[in-house]
Amino acid sequence: MTIQQIKYVLVIARCGSMNKAAELLFISQPALSNTIKELESEVDITIFNRSKRGVSLTNEGTKFLKYARQVYQQYELLEEQFLDEKNRVYTFGVSTQHYSFATKSFIETVKKFDTQEYHFAIRETKTFNVIRDVGEGRSEIGVLFLSKLNSKVLQHYFDEYDLVFDGLVDTSAYVYLHRKHPLANKDKISFDELQDYPCLSFEQGRESSVYLAEEILSEKAYLHSVTASDRATMLNLMKGLNGYTLCSGIISEESNGDEYKVIPFSEDGEHMNTNMKIGYIMKKNHILSEVGEVYIKELKNYIKRS
Repeated sequence: MTIQQIKYVLVIARCGSMNKAAELLFISQPALSNTIKELESEVDITIFNRSKRGVSLTNEGTKFLKYARQVYQQYELLEEQFLDEKNRVYTFGVSTQHYSFATKSFIETVKKFDTQEYHFAIRETKTFNVIRDVGEGRSEIGVLFLSKLNSKVLQHYFDEYDLVFDGLVDTSAYVYLHRKHPLANKDKISFDELQDYPCLSFEQGRESSVYLAEEILSEKAYLHSVTASDRATMLNLMKGLNGYTLCSGIISEESNGDEYKVIPFSEDGEHMNTNMKIGYIMKKNHILSEVGEVYIKELKNYIKRS
């Protein structure tokens, strides 16, 4: 078994097609197919089911892929660690729920690596995509939150993708709205006061459920609701529709602008506040890269200053 064969398996699993994988790997489809058959013969399992529609992992293949990802990630870290410093190419990816502080911390991280070449990526995306990106090795770190409502469901996904969660901060819900919103001058805002205005949330696609929502108190019944796919649209909806969202209160004004305010959510007997634990996920037993360590430090520093 070779590192090259492991890489081929990872690419095929991601593409779901031998032909597409061959194009990405710049080899012929027959050569790729023969290489995988040789690997399957060596390890004495069938990794892929083949059909006219493409390929899919067998049960044994799914187990093989889980360990293959870990091996390949460690190989990449080893290669990165011992490349000549002058010629080192830093690679690093973060997937995050729509948090401005996560993006701001990423910016500060990139500034610290004055190298000839680097390949960095940040993806503000849906909750399930954050988990999948880290699980499949697309990103080294994922930033999201756990609550009493979603923790069991998300932990199931963490176990499925062999991930661990490390908390950064605990916070209660805040109402995030435009400074010209009719409620913007209040010290606290109750659930009943919000009912006349649209509750804004980030869409979660086909996997949508209250357990994957990026907003705290997502299980509540809102009379008016609007979903958006990105942070810029969300901010425009706040301004144009007097919309609001429920968040952690940790906001980067530099990223979002100073037109918006966070105001504590006021609980009552029927609508209690809820704790949210913001943190990050990564692969189990994963050793953070140098860039990853700096990014986590930047996250902690930003939260500490907030």
